[in-house]
Amino acid sequence: LLALTAFICIETIMECSPCEGLYFFEFVSCSALVVTGALLLLFSLNLHTRIPQINWNLTDLVNTGLSTFFFFIASVVLAALNHKTGAEIAAVVFGFLATAVYAVNTFVAVQKWRLSSRQQSSRQSSDYIRARTESREVVHRPEIQRLDA
Repeated sequence: LLALTAFICIETIMECSPCEGLYFFEFVSCSALVVTGALLLLFSLNLHTRIPQINWNLTDLVNTGLSTFFFFIASVVLAALNHKTGAEIAAVVFGFLATAVYAVNTFVAVQKWRLSSRQQSSRQSSDYIRARTESREVVHRPEIQRLDA
């Protein structure tokens, strides 16, 4: 919602002299809004369970991490290059608020990713131990005789 609000604020600006900061902020806010919205839709409809080949925890981590980084850069650039109009100031404020929320979400995504990678590695090691144990079990079969020379 903060990315949407920042995008709306930046779209209400009619004139700009150096427009590079404004265009960069517009691109970042729109991109973050679209990608985060698509992931939110995938997660809320449980469509991510139909594609188990993708590590969704890592996907969420990358999205939130990149959004945090680019929102921070875009907000700093817009804060430095703005003309002190109400829409630009509001966009900068909402940009920094979106940065903070994405940063918190990045922290949560890192914790979730670490937990899932630990569970996955323990599951793989237990599968390995089970396979080794099963391969060492000797089934007594009388039809196979041991050759003692």
